[in-house]
Order: sequence, then C-alpha cells, then structure tokens
Amino acid sequence: MKSVASRTLLAAVPVVSLGVLGVVPSLVIALRRRGRAHWIACAVFTVVTVGWVVQIAVTPEETHGLLFVADFLLLLLSTVGATLHCLLSYTPSPKGTGESA
Repeated sequence: MKSVASRTLLAAVPVVSLGVLGVVPSLVIALRRRGRAHWIACAVFTVVTVGWVVQIAVTPEETHGLLFVADFLLLLLSTVGATLHCLLSYTPSPKGTGESA
C-alpha cells in the first residue's frame, strides 16, 4: 500500500505544478534505477519543460494557430506525459533492499 501511495504522490507532482515540475518524477526514477533509458527519459522531460518555459516567454498572451498548438502539446507532454511515465515505469524497491527492481 505504501508503494501505491508514494507512486501516486510522485505522479501527481507534474499535474499539481501544471507541468513546471514535470521532470521531478523522471529524475527520481533515474536516480533510483540508474538505467540509461531512465536518464534519457529524464533528459527528454527536461528539454520539454525548458521548451515549454521558452514558449511561454516568447508567445503573446492571445495566441492562435500553430503557436497555440505548440504550447498545448508542450503542456500536455510535461503534465500528462510525465505522469504516465511515472505510473508506468516506476517500480518500488523490493522489500528488505534499498534498491529498486
């Protein structure tokens, strides 16, 4: 039960922060598992988050067309994508060990 609660809380971080902290679950998974694929996923979510912040900075407030679509896709990737990544790839460590499976 503890692992379900911790996974749910970790997966909620991108949603609660509206994508700003979308890299946090991927970073936690990469630090725990230390696998190459997890570090690549962490880098992808970092690039998406930085791209989204840059997009927000340079896009006018009333946006239409392709700029709006780009902003929406970056927001979607940094929230829903990061949440799904956490829920589907995060496995807690086996009982009695400090490492994840």
